[in-house]
Amino acid sequence: MKMQQLMTRLRDGGYKVTPQRLAVCELILSTKDHPTADRIHEDVKKKHPTMSLATVYQTLHMLKELGLLQELGFTDCVSRYDPNTSPHINIVCMKCGKIRDYEAEDIRELWRRIVRGLRFEPIGQRLDVYENCDRCQKPRAKKC
Repeated sequence: MKMQQLMTRLRDGGYKVTPQRLAVCELILSTKDHPTADRIHEDVKKKHPTMSLATVYQTLHMLKELGLLQELGFTDCVSRYDPNTSPHINIVCMKCGKIRDYEAEDIRELWRRIVRGLRFEPIGQRLDVYENCDRCQKPRAKKC
């Protein structure tokens, strides 16, 4: 989404457009690695040193309300944020927590069939598949 479209969407939703909000939006909407609010806060503070964690959470909540973001809650009580709201699979490493998206036309087609069968318009979807990623599967050298 282009910055001008984002600004229009925020204003149409009744939200003020501030440099801090735009910085959070720009970061989260351009990432593919499903960051936490803390990591977003750390990254945005590099340009906006006075940015509060509360502003990050408020902006993430706003993006969720506008349908531009999914909040992914996990059992470790730390939410991760996904700007990809289209039907896809989140592939989650059980060891390191890395999340990557898997998208394919067959997933989109399956989702269309599910929606037709439901007979109502879902407000969201989420499918997680768990693995141990390639990096976590590699045997580690034994320490002497």
